[in-house]
This record gives sequence, C-alpha cells and structure tokens, in this order.
Amino acid sequence: MATDEQVRSVFRTQWHQIAPQCTAVSPSTWRISVGDQRFLASLIPAIQQTRLMAGLCVAEHLARVGFPTGAPVRAADGAFSVPFDGGLLAVVRDVPGRPLDPADPLDQQWWGDLLGAAHRALTGFSHPRLARLAWLGADGPHLSIAPWVRPTVLAAVSAATRLTVTDQLTYGVLHGDPAPEAFRIDPDTGRTGLVDWRAAGPVAPDEADAALPVLLRYRLAERLDGYARRIAAPDTADAGPDWAGLEATRDAIELVDKEA
Repeated sequence: MATDEQVRSVFRTQWHQIAPQCTAVSPSTWRISVGDQRFLASLIPAIQQTRLMAGLCVAEHLARVGFPTGAPVRAADGAFSVPFDGGLLAVVRDVPGRPLDPADPLDQQWWGDLLGAAHRALTGFSHPRLARLAWLGADGPHLSIAPWVRPTVLAAVSAATRLTVTDQLTYGVLHGDPAPEAFRIDPDTGRTGLVDWRAAGPVAPDEADAALPVLLRYRLAERLDGYARRIAAPDTADAGPDWAGLEATRDAIELVDKEA
C-alpha cells in the first residue's frame, strides 16, 4: 500500500506542486492541500485504464461547460494519470461539502436534480474511450445461491432487452455508479457537485414513464448479481451483510413491481 509521503512525492515530481498536506482517506484515495486548493488523488488498477480515462474526459467536459464537478488535474506533461505503485494515479479537484445522505428526502431531491443536470450537460458529448453498456448475463453459477435469484435477474434482463428492441429510446453518456458518496453539498452555499465519474440527455416524460420501471428493475438486478457473486465467492469471510443486501434488493424490486 502506498504511503502519504510517496503520494506527496509523485505529486511534486509529476504535477510540479508541493503539497504541505497529503492524507489518506481510504487505501486508494488521498486528500491533498496546496494553499487554499483541495485535491483528491486516486490510485486505480492499470487494468481499468480505459474506464478511468473515459470518466476523466467526461469530468473535464463537464467542468469546461461550468458544471460543478471534480475536474481532473492533468500532470505536468498533460497526461490524465501517471504510473504509480503498480497502477495509475489520477488527481481531481475536490468538491467542498459533505456526501449526500440517501435516507434524507431533501438529499434525495438534490441527488436526482444534480444527476439529471449532469446528463443534460452531456447531451451530444461523445468520446472514443466511452464504452456501450454491456448487458448483464443470467447464466452464471453464482445466481444459484437462492432459487429466486436467477429468475429475478433473467426477468429484469429480458424486460430491458425488449425495451431496447420495441421502443425508440434516447441514448447518451451516463454516470456509471451514481452512489450518494459521489455527490457533495456545501452547507455554506447550498451548492451541490459531483466528485467522481465512472463512465444522456434529457428525455420526454412519456419515455421516462415507460422506461424508468424497467431500467430501475435492471439496475437492481445488477445489484443482486453483485451480492450473489460475493456470497458465492469461496474466499468470502463473512457473507452475512451480503445476504442482508440480497434480501433488501429483492424487497426493492418487489416495490418497483407494485408501483409500476
């Protein structure tokens, strides 16, 4: 694991900035302070280079059009990232404020409004590194951990596939993982921003009404798949939380079906 001093050193040599403060906030993320400027440095596995570059290109575009996001800070040679500790180190500007609370109704409103605004700002944007969404498969052995898991995932995948075949849908760039911790709200200003992009435009109400339940069910099926993989993994030390998440996701899918 890289140390604070190692990250501070590479920030000095590759970004040509001296950081008085560099503190780890996770095993792969550091908060860096230079005067009144705040940055986040993230260490990404080299195998995720294409995904990283796509996300940083999206963030740079959003920052250029004035959207409040963690804009990437290019290294002194103009690169988005530099090789470091067996992976890639990338730096973005930190977004002030606290993460959103997914259980708070007001935070939920800000969450949706900001995500929608980001997608509107990306209307017409394209980049060769952006990959099309790969559909979830329903034939993995991990989906046999409970008798209801595979049929639930298969139903969600089938419905999403039918939607893409039978309906005229709007396509565009989407945030790949819009978790609440990727969003920030500054209590002093009320300003919200996005600090993380892992790679849409606005759609008409009719399209949203028809597609939203299907796509929400599909998104929950992806979550089911993730929990099932972790439970089925032979090196999983404690699958208790994953079982709880699996059941909670089933409840969420049933709620979508009830309200559709």
